[in-house]
Amino acid sequence: MEDAAPFHQLPGDESRPANALWVTAEDGIRLRLALWRSEAEPLRGSVLLFPGRTEYVEKYARVAERLNRAGYDVLAIDWRGQGMSDRLQVDPRPGHVREFSDYQLDVVEMVMAATDLGLPQPWHLLGHSMGGCIGLAALHGDLPVASAVFSAPMWGINLRQMPHGIALGVAYLAGRLGHGGRSAPGSGAQGTYLVDEAFGPNLLTNDVDEWCRMLREAAAWPKLTIGGASYNWISRALNECSRLARMESPDLPMTVSLGTREQIISGAAIRDRVARWPGARLLEVDGARHEVMMEGEDLREQFFHAALTQFAEV
Repeated sequence: MEDAAPFHQLPGDESRPANALWVTAEDGIRLRLALWRSEAEPLRGSVLLFPGRTEYVEKYARVAERLNRAGYDVLAIDWRGQGMSDRLQVDPRPGHVREFSDYQLDVVEMVMAATDLGLPQPWHLLGHSMGGCIGLAALHGDLPVASAVFSAPMWGINLRQMPHGIALGVAYLAGRLGHGGRSAPGSGAQGTYLVDEAFGPNLLTNDVDEWCRMLREAAAWPKLTIGGASYNWISRALNECSRLARMESPDLPMTVSLGTREQIISGAAIRDRVARWPGARLLEVDGARHEVMMEGEDLREQFFHAALTQFAEV
């Protein structure tokens, strides 16, 4: 582990900040981690929090606070190419990755840091969206956790009207033409989703207070945000989802949530995985959009109740 890293808070935020730190992956990419220690007694374990695409650790401060109250330390990460971790090309705006397997190098550093920091056992995985895809791959790589909870995991992508093969072909061709690092049309281009989108049609949350908080963060810390997904990210993500879909389910307890108003990831892929995961629990949250942990209290607490129940049973 290296020196302390910055951690941002909005004016007037009186919550306890995380301790942020730098680590460096095997291939030289510098990554930012954030640790929230629980002050509850007794300590019940730790949560390795895998965020989604475009996200940064500050976004999960309230999630960490909720888990801290329940007795869990929380360690979160800025994946390579986003947040304050190293960007992977000259243009920092597209959400880009060279190979999806590179994210597993980030996971290795996170596990090593959790070990060095002495995070209390047992450890549990909490993965959202893209973090759910990275997390499922990490479980197949023997991630040392006792259980897993997923929020709208990206085990498939909702391509709407575009057939999977065409999307993959377009992304592959763009890469062959030297445009793999460019943002694909329809994925957000160079902008920031929270700043550019209106609240009404947004795909993330029904809760105006949570939306405004995320909007204030994005406006206050624009360098933490990224834009649309690059062609390279899209092709690698589609291939990774297909690869994982062919694999058996890991042998550990798992709970996964799916909002009934989900439009970003594939609900069919989640239901297929649950059907092939012995003992898996599917929590369908009526009315929730993509980010159930950033919904209003009633919907949010449905998720946390299910997650904490899963953790406590181990």
